[in-house]
Amino acid sequence: MKKDYQDLLRPEVINSVSGLSLIARVVVDGYLSGHNRSRRVGAGLEFSQYRGYGPGDDLRLLDWKMLARSGRYYIKQSEIDTHTTVKFVMDASKSMQHTENGRSKMDYAKVLTASLAYLAQQQGDAIGLYALNAKQLHQLRPRVSKRHFQRFLHRLVHVNAEDKWPIDPVTFEKLQNPRQKELLFFVTDFYEYGHELTQAITSLKTPRNEVVVLQLMGRKELEFDYSDYVVFEDLETGNKVKVDAKSAKPDYLKSLSALLSQTKDDLLSQGIGYQIFLLDEPIAEALQLFLKRRSNLE
Repeated sequence: MKKDYQDLLRPEVINSVSGLSLIARVVVDGYLSGHNRSRRVGAGLEFSQYRGYGPGDDLRLLDWKMLARSGRYYIKQSEIDTHTTVKFVMDASKSMQHTENGRSKMDYAKVLTASLAYLAQQQGDAIGLYALNAKQLHQLRPRVSKRHFQRFLHRLVHVNAEDKWPIDPVTFEKLQNPRQKELLFFVTDFYEYGHELTQAITSLKTPRNEVVVLQLMGRKELEFDYSDYVVFEDLETGNKVKVDAKSAKPDYLKSLSALLSQTKDDLLSQGIGYQIFLLDEPIAEALQLFLKRRSNLE
């Protein structure tokens, strides 16, 4: 009997390595049922050329004879070498604690990231994690192995949503590797005071890579499904404001619609993908988006 991953979406399951691993497998295996898997590089494929070894490349692809002859590291590349480096950048600021129906944005972000990483690992891609706020940085450089995926999950379950988004351009300079084809997912609720998140995201885009923003929102947050007077709190500053939900709703929805439309247009104009995910929606669409964006790098 198939297990529905929705039944597993509980904090005690999400915040354990074994639980998050199980959710990722159930999500991806369920999605791939009836879908063709992406092509991979494997033994017996026609040889095309050599290229220099770079950080994150699969060590199994090293040509040891070339190393013995030249003293340099080379990758033996086939004509349909589709290995990709997939990096996940997570917004771990305190606004990601926003919770609806017992599920926080951070919980959803962990499940989403783990599922995409599992799918990438199944494709033979190198996966890396960068989760940050002003207080801490969780960093795991891209590698290809099942053991590395377990390390990835271990880092992921220990990410906490706290403090604010950092203003540190040096951090993002380290994320890019211009020598490799890369797919970067930026998981965030896009809660920013100025343009700090927008600037961080746009700085990641290069002619050689694909960058996709996955914005997380609660349904109440999107539809302003509140009644009577409601007290809203800024999770990052602690500021509170009391609002008459009924009278505030039209202006809120109008402003939010304009903001989301502007955000999408700004990112798409720079070749950056953009997709909104609600906390009560299935993750399958993200997996489809992954395969589509990954094919753009082949």
